[in-house]
Amino acid sequence: MARNKVQFQKGISLTEFLKQYGTEEQCFDALYRWRWPEDFRCPHCGHNQCCQLSYRKLQQCNRCHRQTSITAGTIFDSSKLPLTVWFQAIYLITQDKKGISSMKLARHLGISYNAAWRMKQKLMQVMVERDQQYKLSGFIELDDAYLGGERTGCKPGRGAESKTPFVAAVETTKEGQPTRIKLSVVQGFRSTEIATWSKRYLNKGSTVISDGLACFNAVTEAGCDHDKIVCGGGRASVEEPEFYWVNTVLGNLKSALRSTYHAIRPKYAQRYLAEFQYRFNRRFDLCALIPRLVYISLRTPPMPERLLKLGLA
Repeated sequence: MARNKVQFQKGISLTEFLKQYGTEEQCFDALYRWRWPEDFRCPHCGHNQCCQLSYRKLQQCNRCHRQTSITAGTIFDSSKLPLTVWFQAIYLITQDKKGISSMKLARHLGISYNAAWRMKQKLMQVMVERDQQYKLSGFIELDDAYLGGERTGCKPGRGAESKTPFVAAVETTKEGQPTRIKLSVVQGFRSTEIATWSKRYLNKGSTVISDGLACFNAVTEAGCDHDKIVCGGGRASVEEPEFYWVNTVLGNLKSALRSTYHAIRPKYAQRYLAEFQYRFNRRFDLCALIPRLVYISLRTPPMPERLLKLGLA
């Protein structure tokens, strides 16, 4: 039987990772290349000539003489952790299909839980901001889903307070293979909410297929065609062939979350969804995940802990 090329791709081994990013000097050089791929640019005056201070890892502009850190103004800003620790965290987060908890990250890196939590939340925030700019197009499978289980004595079903509603959408090719996904927390499954979501994340002219949930009719407001299949609930809806990939993605997502995290607070839910989404959308090249995540981290503004704790609710 032929092996799936995506699942059986080589990726980057721990040995190879340490060869490339095992020292502070190697990590610094990599950051320098990815922050200024063409040439150094002073963030204050725009000049392209600088010198590096010998006693500190700072670049000093030859024109205005202002000093700039390689991490200043990025998601790494003000971090006291070595660059090697950041790179190790990025390796662990990107190369594990199911993700890694902050507790396990702390143990692997030999740092405190609070430091690991801040690091992971910052990297997930990078993933959130990066994928917000992309829209799905072509043929799209759409479904409603929830994070969180039913609590004893609480209201069951869609109105349960313990559940976080989110939209799951899968873009597929003409051959029916999945290419990209979009997982977005919503306030509820109402027509106004779905219309806003569709205009933000779906390209005009796309064909959307969904179940009979009435609010999904609002995708037409984004200029999309809508095919509705009323299949009822339970096993019948899961086995519907038109929803094969969206159900597969949701199954893999919930399996990953259950096996990795004890609980996910609603205000952080979008970040955890974005982490799974980011890895899925870039699964075709595991080796490129590390430089791609570092590259966009260098272009994401700093996020202090007080903002991290606000979440995205």
